[in-house]
Amino acid sequence: MSHVTFPERTILICDGSKCGKHKELRKFFKESIKDHGLKDKVEIVKIECTDRCKHAPILCFQPQNQWLSEVTVWQADALFKK
Repeated sequence: MSHVTFPERTILICDGSKCGKHKELRKFFKESIKDHGLKDKVEIVKIECTDRCKHAPILCFQPQNQWLSEVTVWQADALFKK
């Protein structure tokens, strides 16, 4: 049996009909992870609709269980650095 590794942190990004339109956020996080050499430490996971469409886009940072709504790319930069 092979050894499976898991990231230390995960960014959950809603991919429902409204949130999924904000592809620039997913792109920003993917590029930031790559640019900072964090590919083995941080993973992005698209999740099904959270039913909070009025507040799109919805993100969640794990393991902190920090849920955020209406996130802009500018805010995402500050969140990523945190």
